[in-house]
Amino acid sequence: MADDLLPFDDRDGFIWYDGRLIPWRDAKLHVLTHGLHYASCVFEGERVYNGRAFHLEDHNARLINSAKILGFEIPASMDDLAKATQDLITANKIVDGYVRPIAWRGAEQMGVSAELSKIHLAIATWDWPSYFSPEARAKGIRMVQSKWARPAPHTAPVHSKASGLYMICTLAKHEANAAGYDDALMLDWRGQLAEGTGANLFLVINGELHTPTPDCFLNGITRQTVIALAKSRGIKVVERAIMPDELAKAQEVFLTGSAAEITPVGEIDGAIGHYRFTPGAICRLMIEDYDRATGKKTVASAAAAE
Repeated sequence: MADDLLPFDDRDGFIWYDGRLIPWRDAKLHVLTHGLHYASCVFEGERVYNGRAFHLEDHNARLINSAKILGFEIPASMDDLAKATQDLITANKIVDGYVRPIAWRGAEQMGVSAELSKIHLAIATWDWPSYFSPEARAKGIRMVQSKWARPAPHTAPVHSKASGLYMICTLAKHEANAAGYDDALMLDWRGQLAEGTGANLFLVINGELHTPTPDCFLNGITRQTVIALAKSRGIKVVERAIMPDELAKAQEVFLTGSAAEITPVGEIDGAIGHYRFTPGAICRLMIEDYDRATGKKTVASAAAAE
């Protein structure tokens, strides 16, 4: 069976769980865990390139801040998190893969209020070469507008990477896949462009990069990396409110995220209209620069330029 078909609760290897490495299959929690019932849970997603987690310090800082937003503290320091992550990568012999740290309230209390519950912390890592297929990335993925919108900042902890906020992403992704698309485009509560189901959005308009202001969704670490890479090349980056009809002005569109890396978009469909894009020079440059920054061999760049 291919690794991507193995269930995640039945694999070989180790998981870092509450301060120590334990066998993968022993990393379990109780059915009455508060995090499962009330989404009192935060997590991160990190890419491993050549045996090292990319931007690990930034991810760990965001994990700690996400927990603070949800009202609890991560039971580990930045140094603890860094050491645990590298020990785990080494123990599982990960060269190119993914890291998932996660922290949650335990089963000591059941109910909306759970201030006395224990905070658990686990880190897992596994081989994971690409979020979207190489073929889809080469020609640009197909997206469809979701009926679900990113919530307003006063209605949810939108700047925490909290598990509960991803429920609508799962719904949107499932609906997109069922309709034959690779991912869903999410607007925000105002009807402005927001992001994909797990990645930030960029539009190339007349040689400039335009990206929605992250005021109701995460300012992704890969997003920040791409902005810095673009500016270092002298490419103007504009962060602003973007309405859906402005997709008609875009020559290229791409997504960014730790899982998605830099993924060109070839088509966006939905009630907002039907738009097609051709991955071009800026997509190619950003993929090449990002691959160079991570130490990853550039595979898709040539195809992205076609």
